[in-house]
Amino acid sequence: MILNEDQAIKVAEFLLQIKAIKLSPNEPFTWASGIKSPIYCDNRVTLSYPTIRTYIRQAYAQSILDHYGKPDIIAGVATGGIALGALVAQELNLPFIYVRSSAKEHGLGNQIEGFYEKGQKVVVIEDLISTGGSSLKAVDALRNGGLEVKGLIAIFTYGFDVANANFANSECPYLTLSDYDTMVSMALDSNLISKDDLESLKDWRTDPKKWKQ
Repeated sequence: MILNEDQAIKVAEFLLQIKAIKLSPNEPFTWASGIKSPIYCDNRVTLSYPTIRTYIRQAYAQSILDHYGKPDIIAGVATGGIALGALVAQELNLPFIYVRSSAKEHGLGNQIEGFYEKGQKVVVIEDLISTGGSSLKAVDALRNGGLEVKGLIAIFTYGFDVANANFANSECPYLTLSDYDTMVSMALDSNLISKDDLESLKDWRTDPKKWKQ
């Protein structure tokens, strides 16, 4: 879910402007899973633009306060959520930790890096939500570490039904600064895509595995 429509439009505008989101309905990208996709999203690009980075940092922080209240600690999901999470923690003057995709195979074998205490309330920072799988692995690790996960927030979501189901099953609320529907509407208004492209993009989001460009 998104909390602020004006903010969602602004973030979508930024992502398209700096090509953090690239749209190519006629020459689709291939994801690691093999799925053909008319969209490629790399929100780490936002870190290279100070004005946009500042806007997103402040939007994260205000959305957390408005929706979850101030937590005790911020956690970033490796790798995309680490830098963003550290920025948000700094904005809120809170401690920061991050969660690896799996425990280290050497040293202390940590999956959670940084200092924390059991019982602390944490909000999780992601850059992007697709199915929610990697995000929820991090949530599980934090819960197993004794932390109380208040929820998760990301810059952008594709809005797949499977993601909504996965978060609901894990009883983990989540929100995003912008979303797929807002982004494609912005792309159409900006003449980055045609109306035919819009229909193709909507078809893909409904069923990516069966989508045909």
